[in-house]
Amino acid sequence: MKICLLLFPLALTACMAVPASTTRATTPTANSSNAQVSPDTLARYDWQLHDAVDSSGKRLDALFGLPDKPLQLDFAEGRIHVQNACNGIGGSYLIVDGHLQVAPMMHTMMACHDQTLMQRQSVITTVLRSKPMLTLSMTGNTPQLTLVADDGHLLTFSGVVTAETRYGNAGETVFLEVEPGTIPCQHPLIPNQTCLRVREIHYDAHGLRSGQPGPWQPLQQTIEGYVQQPDTRNVLRVKRYTMKQPPADAPSTAYVLDMVVETEMVKASNSNAGNVAPTHP
Repeated sequence: MKICLLLFPLALTACMAVPASTTRATTPTANSSNAQVSPDTLARYDWQLHDAVDSSGKRLDALFGLPDKPLQLDFAEGRIHVQNACNGIGGSYLIVDGHLQVAPMMHTMMACHDQTLMQRQSVITTVLRSKPMLTLSMTGNTPQLTLVADDGHLLTFSGVVTAETRYGNAGETVFLEVEPGTIPCQHPLIPNQTCLRVREIHYDAHGLRSGQPGPWQPLQQTIEGYVQQPDTRNVLRVKRYTMKQPPADAPSTAYVLDMVVETEMVKASNSNAGNVAPTHP
């Protein structure tokens, strides 16, 4: 089975006039509540769902079925992206008089049978379309972003510092094809180390593969946010960041998963397929 996602679902931008009342950049202070919400503040964090209740105050437990992949909002360059719902969702946005106004959103068209993912997509789509009121507060050192929909739904997201903020640069977008399983690789400090086997591939402006892929090689580091599944070949869109002060004997770059572009189940050819990647011509 092969699943392909639209490579550039957020490349098209809906046009919205910018009202004079759009908020300007400000930084929330520690232990503050009802701080002004700005695009700069939103962009510093990955916002992961912490709590959700309906208009009667009942917790929406159906949204929390996958604790290792919480519903997440990301804000960058005037756009909002929804992750870990049934489909990738995104659109341009403005903050006007304390409300989040999202232009008509685009999303991938992947079928989804997981009830948690389906509920997440239904709820977050409804909330974002309602021009929810935004509230920013601090719990200790953790920022909390609350969205209040016009139907009374209240979603609270905890902020996790983004990779761009952690590494101090915007990073470079690259595409990596990852073979199933792992291969042996050498590490000066870790005996019997195994690595992913990857090659870099390229796409044109229309989302079509172009040019020749790079050579297959072991990736002697992890990809943050990516968990390898047995018998699965993936194409990943990742961000590659330069580390200003890498630890001793560590790579000078870091890879962070942006999205899984393509997934293909590959039938194991032998009992060791989960540990050693198959060889391609």
